[in-house]
Amino acid sequence: MADLPKNAFKAAIKRFELQRGLWCTMRDQLAAEMMADCGFDWMMFDTEHSPMDAVSLLPLLQAVAPYPVTPIVRPSQLDAAEIKKLLDIGAQTILVPYVQSAEEARQAVAAVTYPPKGIRGVAGLTRATRFATIPGYHKMAREEICLLLQVETRAAMDQIEEIAAVPGVDGIFIGPADLAASLGYPGEPNHPEVTKAVLDSIRRIRAAGLPPGILTLSPEVREQAIEAGAVFVAAHLDLAALRKGLTG
Repeated sequence: MADLPKNAFKAAIKRFELQRGLWCTMRDQLAAEMMADCGFDWMMFDTEHSPMDAVSLLPLLQAVAPYPVTPIVRPSQLDAAEIKKLLDIGAQTILVPYVQSAEEARQAVAAVTYPPKGIRGVAGLTRATRFATIPGYHKMAREEICLLLQVETRAAMDQIEEIAAVPGVDGIFIGPADLAASLGYPGEPNHPEVTKAVLDSIRRIRAAGLPPGILTLSPEVREQAIEAGAVFVAAHLDLAALRKGLTG
């Protein structure tokens, strides 16, 4: 019999320990395996803004499994059926994009929780259950599932405290790119007004008792975000790093 895998990332952010990560959009499992051994605490596999889906994600999860890095998966949207599939293939940390309200936060919590408290569909012979070898998986699974919500519009920012107050939410991620567009600065995620809004949101999330997260390719914004209280921080994106390496 097998033990329920522990979610080191969830435990770390619960203690508000800084976790540095990598944003991943490539579907190549050899590249994923190589990046898994580069010293990051977490890797975020993005199915929202990439060609990835559950079928192409599975070998990536298998490729990084031997390494001390936590895979995070972003579904394409708040969709219980899609999230169910991602959980069944072994994802334990989910980042739900474009959460706009406390009601949508509650829907996300329900999607990662088995009945009677949630709506996650029950299956036995899955990678998540180690093919039915984890005793009591369905009763214990939620303990190690980490739910992160993405706040990325002006309207959502106005409701940060209400979203953070929803039981079962483990962290809130600020999306600077979409937030920039919402604030009237499309394509300018490092605009001073956007950075000001991002840092304010990070402080509000911390004040609400949850760990905040961010992706930024700007070293200056990254350090300001960490100083403001960001806990899970991505400073690299796989394709950007590849292009930078190839073009010097």
